[in-house]
Formats: sequence, C-alpha cells, structure tokens
Amino acid sequence: MGKNSNKKRKQKEAASRKQDTTADAETEVENKVETNVDDAAKVESASDDEGKGEVAAEADPETDADSDSDDEIAERKVTLPTPAATGPGAGNFVSDGRYRNKCRLLTLSSRGASPAQRHLLADLRILLPHSRKEQKLDLGRRGSSGSLADALREIAEIRRCDAVMYLEGRKRGRDGYLHLGVLPNGPSIKFGLLNVHTMDQLKMTGNCLQGSRPLLSFDPAFGDAAGHGGRPPQEPFLGLVRSMFVRIFGTPRGHPKSKPFVDRVMAFYYADSKIWVRNYQISQEAVTDAKEARSEALLRPYAEAGSKTSLVEIGPRFVLDPIRIFGGVFAGPTLYKNSKYVGPNEQRADMKRVKGDRFVRRQEAREGKRLRREATVMPEDPLGDVFR
Repeated sequence: MGKNSNKKRKQKEAASRKQDTTADAETEVENKVETNVDDAAKVESASDDEGKGEVAAEADPETDADSDSDDEIAERKVTLPTPAATGPGAGNFVSDGRYRNKCRLLTLSSRGASPAQRHLLADLRILLPHSRKEQKLDLGRRGSSGSLADALREIAEIRRCDAVMYLEGRKRGRDGYLHLGVLPNGPSIKFGLLNVHTMDQLKMTGNCLQGSRPLLSFDPAFGDAAGHGGRPPQEPFLGLVRSMFVRIFGTPRGHPKSKPFVDRVMAFYYADSKIWVRNYQISQEAVTDAKEARSEALLRPYAEAGSKTSLVEIGPRFVLDPIRIFGGVFAGPTLYKNSKYVGPNEQRADMKRVKGDRFVRRQEAREGKRLRREATVMPEDPLGDVFR
C-alpha cells in the first residue's frame, strides 16, 4: 500500500509540473502575439499619417507648384534603366530575366533523308532548346494533297510554332536542302546543304552545357545588326539572312528549357558565295606564367583575371548555299535568286559530260591510229627472201 501511494503521489506531481510548463508557454506566446499586434498597429498608424500628409500635399497643387522647382519635380519622376555607357555590355539594357521572346521553332525532315542529314537535324535539336520535334513529312504518300508550303504552315499552326526548319532530302539522300521560314507571313529562305559533318563524326574535344544560350558571331560580310547603323552588308540579301539566323539559332532569354549560361559560340562565315557554319566552346584555362597573363589582359581587358580564353570546336559543321529568298512562307514572290548557284543535277550532268568527252577522245584517238596504219605502206625489201 505504501509503495502504491508513493507512486500515485509522484504521478500527480509530474502532471502538475507539466500543466505549469504548458501554461507558461501559452502565456509567452500570447505576450508575443500582443507585442506583434501592437507593432503592426503602430506601423499602420504611421503609414496613415504619411498617407494623410501625401493627400494634403496633393490637395493643394498651387502651393506645390510655387514651392517645388522644375528640377525637383523631374527628380521625383520614375526613370527607366539606361544602357551601359562603357564596358563589355555597352549599348545593352539590363535584362530582367523574363521569358518575353516566346519563339517556338518547328524542326522536321522529309522522308528519304540520308543518315548524316538526320543526325545533323538531331544535333541541331540538342543545340536549340526552343525547338519542337515533328515526324517525317511525306508529301508523296497516298491521300496527301496540297503543296509543301501548305503542309508546313498547317503543321506549324497545329504545334503553335512561329518558325520552321525543314530539312529536305532528295535522290535517296544524295542532295540536301535546308528551308528556314518565319510564320505567318514570311519571309523564307531555301539553302543547299553541303559538307555535312555531325558531332559523332568529328569527335571534337569541345563540350558545352546542354540548353545553354549561344553567342552568335557573324562575318563582317553580314554587316552590323539592323537598327545600329554602321557597316552595311557585303550583299543586300545578307542582312536578311543575318536576321533569319538570329531568329532561328538564337535561344530566347528565359526559355524554360534553356540554361542561364553562355559557354558556346555559333559562328557564320561568308566565303565563296556560301555560308560556313561552325559551333565552338568557350574554354577558360588558368594562365601558367606572367607573360600569358599580361598578353591575355591586353587582348581581352574585360575577361576574368588569371584565366586564358580560347575556342574549341564542338560540331556539327556544315555549309549553306543560298538558292532563293521568298516573300512568303516557302512561297510567294522571289526577293532574291542566286545566279551563281549550280544544282547537284547539273553538277552530275557536267561530270558525266566530262567523262563522255574523255571516252569520245579515246575512241577518236583509236580510230586515228587505225587510219594511220592503213595509210602507211611499207616498201618491199629486196633482201627479204634471201634467208628463207
């Protein structure tokens, strides 16, 4: 009995202590809440007083006009961000990181494209996070109607895309064409696709982050960007081609699938009436000695101190031969036609013609040799029968 009574008494004491601690905690929480409410009331009363003061100031505009000068009024106005005056970002506004340029690129190929052409399109899809993949387009199948322009326009409208990249393969993949267009009103450009080398074929050492935004580097032949004045393009159509490349290959800022990094460069060169496309990685390495550090500081004053910047090719690489620029979406009036362009059919015909001419010359030489033998008559030898 004594043990049980002691045990009950201890349990009652423990329960009473627990109730006391709980009550103390509740009172502490209530005190904190009361203090927060008092602080909020003070802030509201202060803001009300400020608002009353502002209302009173706005209610008497004549006194404000008399008391404040024009300079003070101009200082109170909201100012927009201005472009940087100096430095590597001169002439560019500060980005807010929002997804404003909502460009969606439709990428698809025709049936009959070669493996190299299909792999090239796959590499471009990896490099362009704003692209949307579509199945192969087959206009020659039974039940299809309409032209290529109508089919591409319809597919882009269904996929809600405002730009199209269409890779067309002909002659079982021997001939390749790249079509670039902007919807809904154009323009569009048709290129001949030459010298295709994919990333798997090149096996370059360069590497970049998937989904990163590229820097677009243009040859001086393309001229300066539109609206900035400066140097005009070498040929008038190159300005339009530059704008098209910026629209197609430039990843929009803030795209959900893009990464906020710039670690690669897409370069476009104009030589021999063709456009050569290359893709490089921006590689930064630590300098090894003071001489390299000084040379890097002189060449690139805005680069990170103590690092050496270089370009390493990633791939893919290909050549675009401009053929024609249309005013509409793969149709409409012709804005430009390349008079120097020679189609692959004509090139193959010329090669066969050269081989045919070589065969004709060989046959003519053989016939001439036979005629010379017949025309040449050897005189009789008087001593020919002596030793018989």
